[in-house]
Amino acid sequence: MRYIKINNFQAVAVTDIPETEYDSFYDTTEWLITDHPERHCINYFGYDTGSGLKLIMCIADDNTHDIYVTSCRPGSGNEIKSMTVITPAFEKYEREIYENFGLFFTGHPWLKPLRYPASRHNKNNTIANYPFFQSDSEELHEVGVGPIHAGVIEPGHFRFICNGEKILHLEIQLGYQHRGVEKLFTQRKNVIQKIMLAEGIAGDSAAAHTVTFSNLWESLCGFKTTPELDFNRTLSLELERIAIHTGDMSAVCTDIAYQMGSAVLGRLRTPIINFTQEWCGNRLGKSLNRPFIINYPFTAGLALRLNQVLDNYIPDFDEITNQIFRLTSVLSRFERTGVINHDDMLSIGGVGMAARASGLARDIRQSHPYNLYKESAPETVIKNHGDVYSRVQVRREEIEQSIGYVRSLIQRLPEHENQTNHYHEKPMPGLFVAGLTEGWRGEVCHCAITDNDGELVIYKIKDPSFHNWSALALAVRNNEISDFPICNKSFNLSYCGHDL
Repeated sequence: MRYIKINNFQAVAVTDIPETEYDSFYDTTEWLITDHPERHCINYFGYDTGSGLKLIMCIADDNTHDIYVTSCRPGSGNEIKSMTVITPAFEKYEREIYENFGLFFTGHPWLKPLRYPASRHNKNNTIANYPFFQSDSEELHEVGVGPIHAGVIEPGHFRFICNGEKILHLEIQLGYQHRGVEKLFTQRKNVIQKIMLAEGIAGDSAAAHTVTFSNLWESLCGFKTTPELDFNRTLSLELERIAIHTGDMSAVCTDIAYQMGSAVLGRLRTPIINFTQEWCGNRLGKSLNRPFIINYPFTAGLALRLNQVLDNYIPDFDEITNQIFRLTSVLSRFERTGVINHDDMLSIGGVGMAARASGLARDIRQSHPYNLYKESAPETVIKNHGDVYSRVQVRREEIEQSIGYVRSLIQRLPEHENQTNHYHEKPMPGLFVAGLTEGWRGEVCHCAITDNDGELVIYKIKDPSFHNWSALALAVRNNEISDFPICNKSFNLSYCGHDL
């Protein structure tokens, strides 16, 4: 057997992962992926074992709940053939491995830097000399946006090639704020320091990343989650989904100058995040999720307050969204704008609500359930046009769905039990874990490996934005450049989630 099958958040011995030569590794990956649209790569990375480079491949099967894991030693040479020819979804993974270790992938369409980490193999590759795609034409022109934007957002550079007002090509350059988060996970020894790192991976996805870390860390330590932990983590994820989707719908209205939608939806986001602050002291849910223990138990009083918040939210949300989807001036900006079809989304490995808006049924709550999603999970919302309209529709229906799901959760509060603090416990030695969580933006993946002393050798993070920035670049082609803001906001991808 050239691979091992594991479940989400299942710890296995690193030595149980088959290790092959690269040719066999390549063939195994090709066999797993080809003609299997239900399978996709959730992580592919390299790390220094102390005796050379090792590559780890993780492929998830959305039908069987399995995760296939295989590994290889690429050998003494510095060239191997690219897997991007199998599917473009491998393109960014290979660029990262090349940037970090200097391993050249022959046949890769354009092997260039991805993140500019301080530890990159070739220090001569700097963000100032990034090799943008260029077109030598008197009819075409380039438009640069960023890296410092007019809005108070994070740094990233967008380079458009346009024919008049029409976008022919967009290249997105990130890496301006590479923070070394993954390395810090291995350097910080205190579990509280690690969970605080997880909270900052992408600030608007604090629940998604802390739930992923907590479940993974407990698996490494051999700790079984309690019903109360499962409840708190699941509830925090759904509240985060409601809040961020609401804010994004407000922002999309802002970008088309529909002020009523912007104002009402912006206001509706506030009581949701204020409730999260009432629960744990932070509007983004920082400090809420921790491994082993619950610092802020969800009480019957909080359940009553949350029901009141939702009772006030629903009528205004229904009224404004009904108006949004009736107004021809709004629909004319939403419909057939920023289209990415199912096949393109599948080929680049797209995830989350953006993938579901293009007809790709990819939802970790259903395909690789965890916490209370093992008992029940919201049905996957699917739209098929892949445009701004579909992405806004998905948000609307997921908000409505999450509200119903949250109401059902808080009707059956788990008993609050006496807790034992396990923070002093160390992970078991020589383990590998791959953990998947469905954040509001999409699939979050954390992978970890421990050494013979139980210390982290590597902590590998993948935010859903890692895949979906490519989707944005494809979606804006043949659109007017004035439509870029609404296309961009309809995805709402994370700069810092990419720049780890």
